[in-house]
Amino acid sequence: MSTLRRYLRPEQIRELVLVFLIIAIALFFSTQVENYFSARFFNRISTSVAIIAVVAVGQTLVVLTRNIDLSVGSVVGFTAYFVGQQLSNNNDITPIVAALMAIGVGAALGLFNGVIVAHGRVPAIIVTLGTLALYRTLLVEYSDAQTVLTANLPEWILDLPRANIISFGDLDVRVMVGAALVVVLLFQLVLMFLPYGRRLYAIGSNPEAARIAGFPSQRIVLVAFVLCGGLAGLAGFMFLARFGNITVVAGQGIELASVAAVVVGGVNIFGGTGTMVGALLGAIMIDLLENSLIRWLEISEFWRDALLGMLILLAVATDAVIMNRLRDLWARSELQQVESEIGEHQKQEEGSYVA
Repeated sequence: MSTLRRYLRPEQIRELVLVFLIIAIALFFSTQVENYFSARFFNRISTSVAIIAVVAVGQTLVVLTRNIDLSVGSVVGFTAYFVGQQLSNNNDITPIVAALMAIGVGAALGLFNGVIVAHGRVPAIIVTLGTLALYRTLLVEYSDAQTVLTANLPEWILDLPRANIISFGDLDVRVMVGAALVVVLLFQLVLMFLPYGRRLYAIGSNPEAARIAGFPSQRIVLVAFVLCGGLAGLAGFMFLARFGNITVVAGQGIELASVAAVVVGGVNIFGGTGTMVGALLGAIMIDLLENSLIRWLEISEFWRDALLGMLILLAVATDAVIMNRLRDLWARSELQQVESEIGEHQKQEEGSYVA
């Protein structure tokens, strides 16, 4: 029992529940929609999830510090248009250079957010709500009402969404999906093993204690926003590759989808707990549910936004009521286990002393 307690934390229970719900959703809609488990539908879902998952990873870094970034949708749209225009004007730009360009532009926009939040001490929800509109306006002015067209883009970016890493019969694992999985794995390892990752948890759990402990909280929060912006920029590059035709409304709604993925995935909106794996599972569940409902009931975009809002409310309520109680019970159980082990150790020492 102690081994199970040590390796199966409340967050892992949340993730197991998400896996169960994803399987249940897929099985239910397979009985309602003809050819539900088709390769085409799998590829559509996986590519869409890849973009949201990359944004959700960056959002997780920010949320762990008790902040939020509502500007990510505008960052995705601006970087997609900016990189698309550069590629249209110069078809010789290589894929690596284009991707780094997108990450750099996104990181610069994230830096602007981070400086105001970390050093200006303005609440993140106010700052990023303002830059959500500011970056979108910047895109409108920069685009001059022009559209990036697939006809002007180099061939390699048009072929990127169909490029495969590996195939299983009719099912293909796309390069974009592989890139998203690498991002999730990389930042999960950062949270688990690097001091920066542990400090994100510490700041979110108790900012005052982290300050007393000497953590450079301002710098840590600033870096979180820069990384979030850079990942949103990478998602903008992926968005450009997937859709090709980019207008001033590109990326709208991604901020809501990323927040939904994060909170549904078990990342506490008040900071301090959560994993990248949970955020990925949240993105999978949301995108699977949305696309399944579209095929089943042909719901409108307005109802999809309503669904995201409902899932956010449900996830926050679940975390506040159920998960907090589960964490308290788990902490008490851990404390009792430690006290029991200390007691047994003391008895053994007393016995050996008497002998």
